[in-house]
Parts: sequence; C-alpha cells; structure tokens
Amino acid sequence: MATAVDTGTLLHPEAVQHLPPFITQPGETDWFLVAMAIFLLAVIVGIGVFYLKLHALPEHMAHRGQKVQFEIVAVLALIALFTHNHAFWIVALLLAMVPIPNISTPLASMARSLGIMSGQPEGGAAKTDTPDDGS
Repeated sequence: MATAVDTGTLLHPEAVQHLPPFITQPGETDWFLVAMAIFLLAVIVGIGVFYLKLHALPEHMAHRGQKVQFEIVAVLALIALFTHNHAFWIVALLLAMVPIPNISTPLASMARSLGIMSGQPEGGAAKTDTPDDGS
C-alpha cells in the first residue's frame, strides 16, 4: 500500500539532493535491514550447527570403539548438553580418546578354563554333591 511520495519536498533545505543508499524513502523497503536480518539468522543457525557438531565430537570419536564405551560417552555428552557443565563433556572427550581394554573376553576364557579343570561339562551347569532322589 505504498503511495508515491515526492522526496524533494520531504528533504530539509540544507540536505544534499543525493541521499546515500542506506537511507530509505518513506514507504520503501529497507533492503539493508532485510539483508542484515537474513545474515543474522544465517549466522545464528551456523553458530548453532557448529556448537552441536562440536558437542557431538566425543560421540563420533567413541563410535569406532566398543558399544559400552560409546554409550557411556553418549550419556556424558547428553548430560553436558542439558546441564551446561563442561566437565562432563571433557570427561566424555577423554574417555572417547582412550581405548577401553576388553575385559570380558579374558574373564570368560578364564572361567571356561577353570570349568574344564574342575570337570564341568562345556557350557553346562555346575555339579552338585546332593544326590537326586527323584522326588
């Protein structure tokens, strides 16, 4: 609903006739304001994406490791995201960088070897000394 306005009558008599481009006439669209609003929105979205990518760094690093390590790192990173406590994020990053040794495989091998040495059948239950009376 813009109406044509004679800008010559709106200027102060002491003002120059040629106005710089950042001064808009009444009823005109301020393109610099529109451009800066779009730029500001893009910068805010860009900073948010960078923050979330940086925040997910420990999870990406732990993804190549074991499942338990990945889950612990993911929980620590999630706690750090919601509490804004950077100590959790640093612990998650350090935990993601350090490979956790596989403890369960040697323990299972030891248990299997001890079971064989004690005379237990492979994968069976332990023997009981109580006689089965059939009741």
